[in-house]
Amino acid sequence: MATTDKASTRDRLLDAAAELFYRDGVSIGVEALCRTAGVSKRSMYQLFDGKDDVLAASLARRAPGYAAQLTPGPGDAGTPRERILYVFERAEALSAAADYRGCPYLAALVELKDPAHPASVVAREAKERLQGAFRTQAERGGAEDPAFLARQLMLVFDGASARAGSGIETLDGLATTTAAALLDAAGMRAPGERTAAGDR
Repeated sequence: MATTDKASTRDRLLDAAAELFYRDGVSIGVEALCRTAGVSKRSMYQLFDGKDDVLAASLARRAPGYAAQLTPGPGDAGTPRERILYVFERAEALSAAADYRGCPYLAALVELKDPAHPASVVAREAKERLQGAFRTQAERGGAEDPAFLARQLMLVFDGASARAGSGIETLDGLATTTAAALLDAAGMRAPGERTAAGDR
């Protein structure tokens, strides 16, 4: 019974952390976190060293689900180009939600500004996994410089996320068409599409 109670307390803390940190930022205090989770500060400190560790654990727990929302599964069909563009299409769809605040991992990195912070480490790993996925598909699609293309795609992804999350921009196809232009320039054109030289 004690083990179940401990797991439940941990889950409530991580759920509250994911909600509060995403909605209000990482400056949320321990009291607000514990109050939202319905647990005592003593219980929190029995499970975690402090708020920083709760934030890191909540980001780590969220990572697989966040990735699944954005990326096609390993068994899903699609060309490398289509699999890359799928990420941007999904990001645009998610950005239309009223409670969208951008990429939680980018937000953590920007707010914390400390690369050694445990949550920054988790967030950076999540961003590196997405960049690695872009690079893998770029290699499979015959991009001229897969590593550089992956960096460009991350720039578009994070820029779109930040602008949509702050309410500056409504994406509406903007991120996807920008990513498609990068793929074209890198030699990852859609099937049947020819270069201007090939058309002449």
